[in-house]
Amino acid sequence: MKTVGIIGGSGYIGSHITKKFLSQGYRVRVGTTDLTKSEKYQHLQSLPHAEHLEMVQMDVQKKDELNAFLDGCDLVVHGGTPFQLDVEDAQRDLFDPTINGTVNFLEAIQGVSTIEKVVIIASVAAYNTDFPMLPPGKGPNDQVSEKDAPYMSKESHPYAQAKFIANSTVSKFITDNPKLGFDVISVSPVGVMGPALSQRADSTSMGVQYLIKNWIAPNPFIQMIYDNDVEWSVVDVVDVVEAIFTAATTKIIHGRNYLLASESYHVSDIHKILNGKDPVNAPRVVYDSGLAQKELGMTFRPARKTLENYAAMTSVGAAV
Repeated sequence: MKTVGIIGGSGYIGSHITKKFLSQGYRVRVGTTDLTKSEKYQHLQSLPHAEHLEMVQMDVQKKDELNAFLDGCDLVVHGGTPFQLDVEDAQRDLFDPTINGTVNFLEAIQGVSTIEKVVIIASVAAYNTDFPMLPPGKGPNDQVSEKDAPYMSKESHPYAQAKFIANSTVSKFITDNPKLGFDVISVSPVGVMGPALSQRADSTSMGVQYLIKNWIAPNPFIQMIYDNDVEWSVVDVVDVVEAIFTAATTKIIHGRNYLLASESYHVSDIHKILNGKDPVNAPRVVYDSGLAQKELGMTFRPARKTLENYAAMTSVGAAV
């Protein structure tokens, strides 16, 4: 039985990853920043095969905790960076934990002899920090792909900037260390949607779906998206997990960063679908996930199906 360490394994995406590896016969070690806050991870303890689950207190900004967490891991999935739209202090809340945490992580994995594969959950921001808007130079009929030069603007949301810099740090690490004893793969999902495994109220990914469903704009960023009826590229959380599991468990090309995306809908149409109505406009493939389809064997669920699944889940919750 191999051990996989999942940093961020109790969050929205991370919980699905934890469930997947447990179901496939792995021993799973999940890092959480505060073991006393059991409400953030207790949903994992009721998963099938949870007897093979280990919860460990670990903060990526604390090197001793990180080193202890990684000790003995065969596979590592790093998805433990904060995702916040409203922040009081961008440096403290986003830049430091995302960038410093990535630097610490890359340093730590070099000292673990058992590691065979590392998968880093990046973000579409690694390619375009203006997401969900298109980067400059792209028109309404254009696509974004891994072949495009990555775009970053200091006017973009701090979360996107932090993820872009962290991904650049990973790319430089791979270039500077050509003889690593393990593979490093990144995945960059677009807007991840679909049901959650927990009832946590602090999930930004679930929050975005709730905001669009109810047409709530708690900040200027979301209001701007509504005002411009932006095309929002969607990917199902289950498909993201499948891509991560495949990247972690098969021999694929070291150094890849796979865009993970299904289709895009105008945000007004996403609102309609989340409320059980038909969209006005047809979906469009804005972010090209051809490399993931070719090398990971991915077939992405239609965006409408993902949105309808979330709508059905929330309807059941409301009825209860």
